[in-house]
Amino acid sequence: MKPWLFDILACPIDKHFPLKLFIFSYETTETEFNELLNVYENRNLETIKKEELIDFSKHDDNLFIKDGISIKKMPFSEYLNLIKASIKELNNLIDKTEIERAIKCHKILTTQVMEKLSNLSEENLSLNEIEDVLPELYLLNKFKLDTEIDSGLLFCEECLRWFPIIESIPQMLPDEYRNEENDLQFLKNHKNLFDPEFFKQNLHPYNL
Repeated sequence: MKPWLFDILACPIDKHFPLKLFIFSYETTETEFNELLNVYENRNLETIKKEELIDFSKHDDNLFIKDGISIKKMPFSEYLNLIKASIKELNNLIDKTEIERAIKCHKILTTQVMEKLSNLSEENLSLNEIEDVLPELYLLNKFKLDTEIDSGLLFCEECLRWFPIIESIPQMLPDEYRNEENDLQFLKNHKNLFDPEFFKQNLHPYNL
């Protein structure tokens, strides 16, 4: 499961959005996270442009931009609001892994990157000003679209249902199709990653 999917996932039972995402492990390695951060921290525009993740141009003094998150080219003001909303979704992500570079990547996105993008003007930006934030947009795109969550848990704070992520696939089944034995074993296997208060809630469909 890629973090980008979390931007659009709602609870299949009550349609509540956003969910909470607890990450237990990544398929993406610490080395791969380190490579992302190195490009960002070194402001390596040559590498960023070579990957062609972010396409921007000016037409009649209006700036248009497209990346893997927006999917289609749009006016910069519209794009900026979309990107900031995508970063805000990361506040609902709780990293329970021990991958330091992944944790740092998440922190940079929700603090430094969010701050820099929030300080941008939505209008009359030059192409040079866009180039100045390419490392931020690159890091966000790579984190959202290229990293892969191996195991975790999606949690609806409205109905208190939880859904396991197993081998990168979110198991978002209705209660009647879930396997009680397997689900309880999943909770037991990851119990140590949660605050004890988590299990004091009236979790559905099963609790320890």
